[in-house]
Amino acid sequence: MDTATRRQLLSGIGATAVVGVAGCTSQGAETAESGPYDGVLGRANNVDAESVTDRTDAESVTVSVGVGQQGFAFGPAAVQVSPGTTVTWEWTGEGGGHNIVEDAENPAFTSKLRAEAGHTFEHTFSDPGVYTYYCSPHRGYGMIGVVEVIAE
Repeated sequence: MDTATRRQLLSGIGATAVVGVAGCTSQGAETAESGPYDGVLGRANNVDAESVTDRTDAESVTVSVGVGQQGFAFGPAAVQVSPGTTVTWEWTGEGGGHNIVEDAENPAFTSKLRAEAGHTFEHTFSDPGVYTYYCSPHRGYGMIGVVEVIAE
């Protein structure tokens, strides 16, 4: 068997194995990767896939920036609010410099990179929907959060 044929054979076997394994996953079972918010929480620190804080009764909500073992998480990582609620992110001083960036093509809210404890950034959410955000230096470490605005 020449090198080209061997490569084609191995490539075909690899593709078949991937398709076969993909077919073994259970359908209908919600996992951290397919759970609430399209699996965003499965990649976030400081949260399990079903942990969402309901603050729909509050006019303002505070989310801590720089929580968890190394300071690479938001607390709470996922919060539900009502339209008109102001979310204030407050830096803990842990984990180095952090920022808040909405994960959208045209972000409605973005903060500057800051490290000092007590720094705050706020945004008032008017429109119902799911707003995913992250810290750009620590996104790869799972520093991701969600604000869900629920119409009453």
